[in-house]
Amino acid sequence: MARTWRTLLQSIISPIISTSLYFIVFGSAIGSRIDEIDGIPYGSFIVPGLLMLSLLTQSISNASFGIFFPKFSGTIYEVLSAPVSAREIILGYVGAATSKSLIVGFIILATAGLFVPLQIAHPFAMLFFLVMTCVTFSLLGFIIGIWADNFEKLQLIPSLVITPLVFLGGSFYSISMLPPFWQTVTLFNPVVYLISGFRWSFYGVSDVNVATSIAMILFFLSIALVIVWQIFRTGYQLRK
Repeated sequence: MARTWRTLLQSIISPIISTSLYFIVFGSAIGSRIDEIDGIPYGSFIVPGLLMLSLLTQSISNASFGIFFPKFSGTIYEVLSAPVSAREIILGYVGAATSKSLIVGFIILATAGLFVPLQIAHPFAMLFFLVMTCVTFSLLGFIIGIWADNFEKLQLIPSLVITPLVFLGGSFYSISMLPPFWQTVTLFNPVVYLISGFRWSFYGVSDVNVATSIAMILFFLSIALVIVWQIFRTGYQLRK
C-alpha cells in the first residue's frame, strides 16, 4: 500500500484517465448512435462493464507485481524466513492488491457519475460483486506472479486472456444482441457471468441468471484458494 501512495499517477490517476477516455469514445461517439439497451441509456449501460474491466486488470497487475518483484529482487527470502504463516503472507499481498483495486473502483464509479446518470438498484449486491471480484482476481494475480519467471510472462495472461475475455464478455453490449450461435458461445466466457451480475446490481437487468453469476464468482474464488493453498503446501517457485 505504501508503494501505491508513492506512485499515484500510475496507481490512481492512470485508471481514471483511461476510464474517462472510454466514456468519451464509447459514451459520446458510439452512445450517440445507440439510444438504449434494455431500457438503459447506453452511456449508463457500459458503466458496470468498464468498472469490471478496470477491477480485473488492476487486481491482477497489483497482486502479480507485488509478489513477482520480491522474487525478482531476492527479498522474498526475508518474507519466507520471517515468523509469519502462509495465511498472513497471502493476507498481506492479496489484501493490499484488493484494497488498491477497491479504491480505484470507487474512484472510477464516482468519475462515471460525472459523465452519465447512475443508479444502484441493489447496493449490497453491488458491494458483494465488487469485493468478490477484487479478491478473486487478486488471488489470480498472486498465482500469476508466483508462476512468472520474467516480466513477459507477468503480462501474458492479463494481456492475451483476461482483457479479450472482458471485451467479449458483454462489457459494451448485451449478449442478447448477438446471433443465437454466438450467444451460446459467449456463455462459455466466465467473465460474462461477472459482468452480468454486476450490471444487475446497478439496473436490475442481466444476461444470465443472477444466482448463476453468484455461484460462478464463488466457484472462481474457491479454485483460486485451492491453487494458492497448493502453492504454499508444495513451495512451488517461491524459492526460485
